[in-house]
Amino acid sequence: MDEQLTIGELAHRTGVATSALRYWEDLGLLPAPARVSGQRRYPPSAVNLVGVVLLLRGVGFTLREVKAFVAARSPDGDGWRELYERKLTELDQRIAQAQVARTAIAHGLACPHENIFECANFTSGVTALLAGHSVEEAHSQIHPGTSGARNAEQ
Repeated sequence: MDEQLTIGELAHRTGVATSALRYWEDLGLLPAPARVSGQRRYPPSAVNLVGVVLLLRGVGFTLREVKAFVAARSPDGDGWRELYERKLTELDQRIAQAQVARTAIAHGLACPHENIFECANFTSGVTALLAGHSVEEAHSQIHPGTSGARNAEQ
């Protein structure tokens, strides 16, 4: 029989806590292992599968998305590509939001007012947000001709 790993050995080889491994098993990210005298016994391939989970989590996939990725595996399938494309679109949106936020914060730091709450631009931005505008729209109203990505250094 091939070498089988206890949950402790799997945890040691991957750096993942045994509680997380059990949770991932409950979620279906890891297949239910064989049992020997009631103890979990994982095949050596479980190390690589845990590595896949860690990699996907590291690049921003949620556990639900990781589960879908693992489920999409098939010898001829490329279902993973759709998951990657969706995640890439999501990351692009988050990057754009971060660039807008960076620009707004940089403008705030450049504000000459000692108290930001006394700044007309700041209060105008708050008013615009409360009126239903996005942070980017509010910032564009205050600083016409700027955009988050283009003028992140302003």
